Amino acid sequence: MDGATPLMTRRDWLGVLARAPAARLKHLCRDIALPAGATWLRRAEVGTVMVRGRAGGTGAAFNQGEITVTRASLQLADGTVGHGHVQGRDKAAAGCAALCDALLQTDRAGLVLHDVVQVLADEAAALAATRAARAAETRVEFFTLVRGEDQ
Repeated sequence: MDGATPLMTRRDWLGVLARAPAARLKHLCRDIALPAGATWLRRAEVGTVMVRGRAGGTGAAFNQGEITVTRASLQLADGTVGHGHVQGRDKAAAGCAALCDALLQTDRAGLVLHDVVQVLADEAAALAATRAARAAETRVEFFTLVRGEDQ
């Protein structure tokens, strides 16, 4: 079983885990124990990655700068491998993301999806909606009046 559901693929849940606030991710994972026989392929390590941007969102790509990330990789006893990447230097959060990724590819996927990933996704959507509503309050509509000489 690959753990994917029609509503969320591995790419989706890895994105949710990577963008989650570290403290919240660790809190939601506090009751998920490391399964027996699991081994760390790569203990959490801190590094940097280059962030690329595009002028206007569609122009030529350029290097915008570097950000700090932490990554970890875990292998379960059945051979399933999970990877976790988080922004910042929180090694425990990267380990939680790797554990969740591995478990989401097993028969425990439903529990982790419901108790961790969906909660984080819902919180991120609520935050985005709040930000969009605040931005909408500042929206200005422009219109042009027709003057007599323009007819």
